[in-house]
Amino acid sequence: MEKAYRTMKNSGAGSIVIGIIILVTGVAAGVISIVNGASLLKNKNEITF
Repeated sequence: MEKAYRTMKNSGAGSIVIGIIILVTGVAAGVISIVNGASLLKNKNEITF
């Protein structure tokens, strides 16, 4: 039984780590998208066709 508990502990810790990595990546991607969108809106008047 102790082996099963160790396996569940390692699996739970791994899931938490993967969740944190996904959260950080998502926040970083969101911030980059907002900055790029603001930059496009700011410079839209300089575009000529």
